[in-house]
Amino acid sequence: PIEVQIKEGIEQSAVGHFDETGLRVNSKLWWLHVACTSGLTYYFVHAKRGKTAMDEMDILPNFTGTSIHDGWKSYASYDCAHGLCNAHHLRELRFIVERYQQPWAEAMMTLLVEIKTQVEIATADGLKVLNPEQVKAFERRYRQVLTDGFKNNPSPPMDEKAPKKRGKQKQSSPRNLLDRLEKHHSAVLAFMYDFQVPFDNNQAERDIRMMKLKQKISGCFRSFAGAQQFCRIRGYISTLRKQETPVLDSLRSVFVGTPVVPILQPGQ
Repeated sequence: PIEVQIKEGIEQSAVGHFDETGLRVNSKLWWLHVACTSGLTYYFVHAKRGKTAMDEMDILPNFTGTSIHDGWKSYASYDCAHGLCNAHHLRELRFIVERYQQPWAEAMMTLLVEIKTQVEIATADGLKVLNPEQVKAFERRYRQVLTDGFKNNPSPPMDEKAPKKRGKQKQSSPRNLLDRLEKHHSAVLAFMYDFQVPFDNNQAERDIRMMKLKQKISGCFRSFAGAQQFCRIRGYISTLRKQETPVLDSLRSVFVGTPVVPILQPGQ
């Protein structure tokens, strides 16, 4: 019952973090999905990674806040606001700077970090939004960086004589990133428009880290039931620690039949 309540608390939160990673179950590749906030953690194990698993997890189909994720295409199918992880973008931009020596990528890194700094300053001053002129100036710079990037990475020429192939035409890594930054610009800059939205998805990545450590030590789960049980226990412990509730006393309360219930207020 507590696991269900944690799940419902995440559904009602203003901002939720979502991520997934590979998990070995009975020597096969399964997927561990996490949905979390700063105060709640819920884990879900499924044989698949995409929308089928997310539907069965049954949080995103009911979620109406802003979902923070790494841009995996399945997340885009849900009717909620989206915020993309800019830590991922910084890593990709750094790769382009080092591998392709393209100035626009350095300029985009500088811009994203500068916006983040201004948001932090405004938050420390008790503000809830940036100055409208400041927002417009950042938007203009963002568009200009993309324009410069597209000039350096034009679309590959079409060969009309070549046989047609199914799917999208293959592009370079810089061009793919530029397309994504342009198409999802509102999600990339979501942290600028709404101070509740974080700059990155580090919350979900931190919550997944302990599960990956467990797998590194013990190898894999021998059964699906064992993986489910571990996720339930680990999600409860993670939630207790986030809320600074004594873990051992709480686990003892479970066995005597009066389990400690975490705070489940939306936004936790």
